[in-house]
Amino acid sequence: MNLLFIGDIVGEPGRRAVKLLLPGLREKYALDFVVANGENSAGGSGITPRTAADIFEAGVNVITSGDHLWDQKEVGELLANETRFLRPLNYPEGTPGQGCAVYQLPHLPPVAVMNAQGRTFMPALENPFWMAKTEVARLRQLTSIIFVDFHAEATSEKIAFARMLDGEVSAVVGTHTHVQTADEQIFPGGTAFLSDAGFTGPQESILGREIAPIVKRFLWNTPQRFEVAKNRIVLHGTVIAIDDASGKALKIQRIAEPLRD
Repeated sequence: MNLLFIGDIVGEPGRRAVKLLLPGLREKYALDFVVANGENSAGGSGITPRTAADIFEAGVNVITSGDHLWDQKEVGELLANETRFLRPLNYPEGTPGQGCAVYQLPHLPPVAVMNAQGRTFMPALENPFWMAKTEVARLRQLTSIIFVDFHAEATSEKIAFARMLDGEVSAVVGTHTHVQTADEQIFPGGTAFLSDAGFTGPQESILGREIAPIVKRFLWNTPQRFEVAKNRIVLHGTVIAIDDASGKALKIQRIAEPLRD
């Protein structure tokens, strides 16, 4: 199985990149399954049913999220009704939505997708390490193919989380920092890892937002509107080849696909 993970989709430019580039990527890499982080897809912060629909219509199978989950009030509709949308696993019991699920597409083995959120320099949630260990044990009774989006700030936390799950999941890919890292590897147990997939959207920016207001904020510490930037749109992510039977990763490859004018 060839799985594509698309890094944080930022605003309309990011959604447009997915719509226009995914068909070619599907053909180029013989993709079977596509996961994307969509927590910044609505105006650069949060997600709505409409922006989620754009992403699904582009060919994405599952959307994950992170700490901007609650930035748009309409997200409640997604959490209640959309099984292809995941929130971080480690919210307290009773929180709407789901943190993982198993998906079955025709002619493919079942694929489990998990979304978890780190705690270092992040909002306080339940311990993702303990919750992931328990949930992975359950998922392994259902499928050997398990993909994890770990939405976290600290690189050390991402590496520790992935090392803990080595041999238990197919891949752990980090999101949140919006800067694609160059540390892709397959751990000894067969788990593919990348600290951060990067973001999909305008790269002539500061993490997808217009440059000037953010510089002003750092200079004077005064409130600014952080609008989504427009130029040099790139789709960032990673393609992972996974053995259908064992669930072990065979190959991991970073991608940075520019959207041509």
